[in-house]
Amino acid sequence: MTLKILGLALSATLLLTACASNTPQPSQYSGFLSDYSQLQPAQSASGAPVMRWVSADFKPENYRTVLVERPVFYPAPTPTAQVSQQTLDSIALYLQQAIRLELAGRFKVVEYADRDTLVLRSAITAVNLSPEGLKVYEVVPIALVAAAASTAAGTRDLNSSIYVELEAIDGRNSQPMTRVIRKGHGLQLENDSTQLSLKDIKPALDEWAKDARNFKP
Repeated sequence: MTLKILGLALSATLLLTACASNTPQPSQYSGFLSDYSQLQPAQSASGAPVMRWVSADFKPENYRTVLVERPVFYPAPTPTAQVSQQTLDSIALYLQQAIRLELAGRFKVVEYADRDTLVLRSAITAVNLSPEGLKVYEVVPIALVAAAASTAAGTRDLNSSIYVELEAIDGRNSQPMTRVIRKGHGLQLENDSTQLSLKDIKPALDEWAKDARNFKP
């Protein structure tokens, strides 16, 4: 009976840990946004966990046009052998284009802000590669040792993830209308000698773009 209760408790702990790991934590905030104090846990249009704040004055119907600025990296990235500057640049450009394409069905996409323009500014704050998450059976200490050894040897799959902070601003008065922070997951890399490419991160970028189109206050 004790083992059964212990197993249920362990399963619940792992589930809560998984949910928390998908939601950006305050320690992961970059400083790109001017204010983080009003962010609250929420869900994106697709049901993904995010941290979000929406102004009480925000009414999407007040805007006819949208300006999607090219995402910046904040802080400035440090390219590595596994994540090159070319890959980082292609990720930023693709995200801008994907959001523009999705929002074109809802607003007129423009190059310069006007009084009826919603300006989207964003920052990619991290592109992270980490060893594949521990399986349930690896809670056993002897298995943890084996997992650590395979990770050190570079034989373990790597999970790819990417973080973004986004702010929508009223083009008429420059007042912020909404702020969102979220984490996305890309494809797995075979090991620590596999280079990250745009296609590995595309699933997360495409999901973000669709959620931008379907956003509701």
